[in-house]
Amino acid sequence: MDEVKNNIIVPASDYPRVVVIGGGFAGISFIKTLRNKPVQVVLLDRNNYHLFQPLLYQVASCAIEPDSITFPLRKLFSRYTNFVFRMCEVLSVKPEQNRITTDKGSLTYDFLVVATGGKTNFFNLEQVKASSLDLKSIQASINIRSRILQNLERTVITTDPAEKDALTNFVVVGGGPAGVEMAGAIAEFKQHILPYDYPEINPDIFHIFLIEADTRILGTMSKESSLRALTELEKKGVIVLLKRAVLSYDHINVYLNTKETLHARTLVWTAGVTGQYPSGLHNLSDKQNNRLRTDRFNKVEGSDNIFAIGDVAFMTDDEFQQGHPMVAQVAIQQGHLLARNIINILQNKPLMLFKYKDKGTLATIGRNRAVAEIGKIKLKGYIAWLLWSLVHIVSISGFRNKVLVGWNWMWTYFTYDMGNQMIITKITDNKK
Repeated sequence: MDEVKNNIIVPASDYPRVVVIGGGFAGISFIKTLRNKPVQVVLLDRNNYHLFQPLLYQVASCAIEPDSITFPLRKLFSRYTNFVFRMCEVLSVKPEQNRITTDKGSLTYDFLVVATGGKTNFFNLEQVKASSLDLKSIQASINIRSRILQNLERTVITTDPAEKDALTNFVVVGGGPAGVEMAGAIAEFKQHILPYDYPEINPDIFHIFLIEADTRILGTMSKESSLRALTELEKKGVIVLLKRAVLSYDHINVYLNTKETLHARTLVWTAGVTGQYPSGLHNLSDKQNNRLRTDRFNKVEGSDNIFAIGDVAFMTDDEFQQGHPMVAQVAIQQGHLLARNIINILQNKPLMLFKYKDKGTLATIGRNRAVAEIGKIKLKGYIAWLLWSLVHIVSISGFRNKVLVGWNWMWTYFTYDMGNQMIITKITDNKK
């Protein structure tokens, strides 16, 4: 018999109910580890699919289609006997009642796992937020793709030199892996697509700017890898501006702290990530970059049965005194360990402390160009690019998606053809 709780209907169960908010890397890892264990796992997410975020930039640059990096959550867990999915927007948490409120009703829990991930951090630059494009969702990546293509279509018909210049200038803000990969992908678009699909446009007026406030790009990697990436980007024609910060952007003018001004109709913001979580948890924890402070078991401080994993969790130890990096590997490892600890709690066994095992950092600059660091091993060029490709193919959910992405990459590699230049949504200056 099903249980009705203010319109949220879930199957009745004699097992403790574990509610997971968010179907990203952390939530998926957690649920996979609890497959058919003596708990009822209820996943709540605003979308009905898991998104492989590391390849969003390839959707944005016309390299692959959106459905290649998404996988239905119900299909992902279709053989799990203890899994329930409900698509809804979580509005608030009431810890004193062990209850969650959503736009579809409310639901009680025995354990709550907050795996809501992060959102783009615009550092309180409201005009930049309103005028730029970010890279955190499928919709956002499609918008970037549409904006790039629309700008080129406008370029071939405009007679205004200033407007033509702004339409063919593309600014990427943030020199981390996402920004480096986005800039490199647009550079490859310029090299392999622009001359053939837009012969009316002189490639010399097509400019790509990568802006980084720090003294170097890829700041989490070694100086050697950072310099290698910078060199490769510049070889591809990307103009890298270091020690610059964006102060404002109004759809056409990018104002920098150095009093420089760039003119561009497209600005992609990848400069920061901040945590996000439902209301009702603010009083349970101090915040660091809007992340929930947890102990070494991922339990939110001030709570008994609420846990946070992934980007939203702020956990410190001797090695990571400022918190762990907001990357997929941390999320996956925290999800796996917390699931084991939930079972340990139910079986009255000792809990295991989280210890992050860094499996390396990868960043690609384009075809045959990448940098990789695995422990003390540093790779570059084709070998690093091949490793990057293999790691991402293996990590994508679903055999079909692995095949689709692999086939697209092979086709593009041998033919230089990116066949995904469709304008799916019409993006205006007032619409993100």
